Amino acid sequence: MRIDTSSLSPDCDDDDLVRGAVGGDDRAFTHLVTRYKRRVFRLAARFTRSEHELDDLCQDIFLKVYENLGQFRGDAPFEHWLSRIAVRTCYDALRKERHHRRQLPLDELTWELRDPRIDDRHSAADARSVVMWGVGQLKAEERLVITLMELEEKSVKEVAALTGWTEVNVKVRAWRARKALKKILGGAEHE
Repeated sequence: MRIDTSSLSPDCDDDDLVRGAVGGDDRAFTHLVTRYKRRVFRLAARFTRSEHELDDLCQDIFLKVYENLGQFRGDAPFEHWLSRIAVRTCYDALRKERHHRRQLPLDELTWELRDPRIDDRHSAADARSVVMWGVGQLKAEERLVITLMELEEKSVKEVAALTGWTEVNVKVRAWRARKALKKILGGAEHE
C-alpha cells in the first residue's frame, strides 16, 4: 500500500512524516531529520570530543533511525523513540572509543585552579575543562549516566527509559559513576 505523501510538509505531525517515510517518501524523512537534527547534535556533542566524531555519530544515529523506522509503533512520541536510539548509539560509540582511547594528560592550565589570583571566569573555564577531562576518563556506562543525569539534567526515570536500564540500576550506576569521577578528580590533584 502506497501512502499519498504529496501533501506532506514540514508542519505535518511526526506520525504523518513517519508514515510517509516508511511508505518510501524520502522528503518525509528529510523533514524528520530537519526537525530533530539540532536536538540529536546537542545530545551527541556531550559524548564526543571532535567535530568529525560528532558528524559521524549523528550520521550513525539518523542511519539507525532510517533503518528501524518501520519498527516505530507510535505508542510513545517519535521524539522519545529517536532519543532512545540516539542514547544507545552514543553508548555504543563510548564503548568502542574506550578500547582505542589512551590516557590524556591534564593540561597545565588546570593546575592554575588552585591559584587565587586567577579571575573567576578563567577559573570556571579551567574547572569545566578538568571535569570534562575526568568524565572522559570514565567507563562508557559511567560516562553515559553522568552525561544524561548531570549534564542533560535527566531524571532517573528518564534515564531508565532512554537506556533500558531499571531505575534502581540507574541509581546504582550513577552512584558508582560519581564515586569514580570523584576518585579520578581527586587523584588528578595529587599527581
